[in-house]
Amino acid sequence: MKRNVQLSNFCFIATAITLVLLFGCTFIIQEAIWMIPWGVFCAATLIFSLYYAPLSIEVTNTAIVINRSLSFAKQLPLADIKDIKPYQPKNAVRTCGSGGFLGYWGWFAAPEIGKYFAYHGKTADCFLVELTDGRKYLLGCKDYAEIVNRVKSLINNQS
Repeated sequence: MKRNVQLSNFCFIATAITLVLLFGCTFIIQEAIWMIPWGVFCAATLIFSLYYAPLSIEVTNTAIVINRSLSFAKQLPLADIKDIKPYQPKNAVRTCGSGGFLGYWGWFAAPEIGKYFAYHGKTADCFLVELTDGRKYLLGCKDYAEIVNRVKSLINNQS
């Protein structure tokens, strides 16, 4: 079962504005001494962002798979999952990552759940995965409830 990550209107607008600003400034800079550092900054920003940006969430018989743009898929083994439940972040603070550019990804903290790593595009489409070692992941995709139910049934069948 595979579901795409959908970006919210805010993420779509934030991504468009950021790209316009990054590339727009490239044409404004006239001094050659600044062109190379600015180009490196733009390339690094895009590569780093695409490395983490979530594309889809997939459930296999052994893991939850987070498919990302420029990197290998991140896998959360079903055997390591302590709890999974729908969750909408409230009062979350981004500590390191993106709060809208190509989605929400990176380290966040929320008063009710503590520190977690996020991979989602809309806060309304999220679910929280807590691993046995204490790590938490906030994932989001279209039809997230189906993903949660599927993972719960697979975990129950393994027990």
